[in-house]
Amino acid sequence: MSKRRDFIKSAGAVGVAGLIAGCSGSTGGNEETAAETDGSDSTATPTGTETPVSYGDGRATFYMSPSEPQQLMEAQYAPIQEMLQSELAVDTATLQYAAGYSAVLQSLAGGTGDIAETGPFAAALGVANDRCDIILQRYGYGSWTYASVIVTQEDSDIQSLSDLEGERVAFADRLSASGALYPLYMLKQAGLDIGDLPTDTGSADFTPQFSSHAEAFAALERGQVAAAGVGQFITLDDNRELKDGFRYVEMTEDIPRAPIVVSPELSDEEQTAVKDAFVNASDSLYLGEDGEEGTDDDLWFSDVREADNETYQPVVDVANELGISAELLDS
Repeated sequence: MSKRRDFIKSAGAVGVAGLIAGCSGSTGGNEETAAETDGSDSTATPTGTETPVSYGDGRATFYMSPSEPQQLMEAQYAPIQEMLQSELAVDTATLQYAAGYSAVLQSLAGGTGDIAETGPFAAALGVANDRCDIILQRYGYGSWTYASVIVTQEDSDIQSLSDLEGERVAFADRLSASGALYPLYMLKQAGLDIGDLPTDTGSADFTPQFSSHAEAFAALERGQVAAAGVGQFITLDDNRELKDGFRYVEMTEDIPRAPIVVSPELSDEEQTAVKDAFVNASDSLYLGEDGEEGTDDDLWFSDVREADNETYQPVVDVANELGISAELLDS
């Protein structure tokens, strides 16, 4: 089993590094909703009808974070379900659509989930709090890294991040690297007081609202917020160009793309089997249920490579700069 406590290098820092050592690692009932709006308590929604059991009991359960509608994600990840069923020594493999990043990590920690796709920040906190192990990094849109942006409407009066003081700003899930962690870091670097965000929303120089990447950008489109802090991918058109009518105020690049993680309850042999199954899979793994390239059910990523905790250390460093603790997992 990997040394999860060693993931946070800055052992004396006040943020994640300083606070995680005292965490109990318990998995409470609070689950943050990425697909909805405000992080309220919710429950993971299964795609099947049976209660999942652990990999060791004959079933491999793969959790999907709600970055897109459930029906679409089920179609996108159908080949992964089939691959796991075929390659692992299990009776059956199932897909589960979770309520949010916290729900995914809670399931992995409790042994009801075995494998999951999630975001870099969620994985970093999950590793530090003994809720998951990182085994793979995903490749998409021509790179192993991606960007976080703070975007506004093209005709907006917002010319710099300091202009967002007193304004309403939309973000994605509180545990999103590109949709919360990095935008908040950019705002802090620009001199704005972010208070206790992303945990407490009441003391910042601006009014935050948290939902998903898609909903945050939609709020900007509707003119309900002055700016949105999101992953750059949600702002792009089919040609991978910024959508008409918008402009970037600030951008951070080179964030490691999202990982595939596994439950710390899995044995080393089980974790290795999952890793090998992905690495050795054919390209059809990424083409969705219809098996055709260039259709709506293609996965956003097209390859994976082996990864570990060190791959995501830059994300942890930013979390330390913001003083974010693993308590965010249960907020």
